[in-house]
Amino acid sequence: MSGSPDPDPVPAVSAVPRRLRRLLVVLAGVVLVVAVVVALSLPSTQNTVVDYGIVDQVAIVGLGLALAAGVVFLGRSRLDADAAGVRVRNLVVHHEVPWTSVRAVRFDRKAAWGSLLLENGDETSLHALQAVDGERAVRAVEGLRALHAAARANDPVRPPLLYDD
Repeated sequence: MSGSPDPDPVPAVSAVPRRLRRLLVVLAGVVLVVAVVVALSLPSTQNTVVDYGIVDQVAIVGLGLALAAGVVFLGRSRLDADAAGVRVRNLVVHHEVPWTSVRAVRFDRKAAWGSLLLENGDETSLHALQAVDGERAVRAVEGLRALHAAARANDPVRPPLLYDD
């Protein structure tokens, strides 16, 4: 039957940098604890030029909270892929790439993270696929490659690239 769904669809892939997120949460906690300790030690500080007060303590704790939030923000990378394409969110950049634009899913042996090699020769980093995540990163790359292969199999005859032999 031509209208029946694919009997064995390739499952969607999602990835986040788990170890990086854990490390950043611990680092943010350290930053916050240091800010609180500094804020609490201010009243006992003797300085002939400046008198520290409650406002200064609150400001230092607020600064610590802002710095801790910034540290946690560094781990917001995410990757979601399905039959339609790949959605990549790195630190501040967000890409939506259809599978027709992807030439290959790469994860070089000594690379810190994976990447997508695009048909136009560009490369998009996948910061959500971290080498330190080990087996999770391997499963995500295998899933991406399976989705890419399935999309290529369903793609009608593609014209050659300009200047492609």
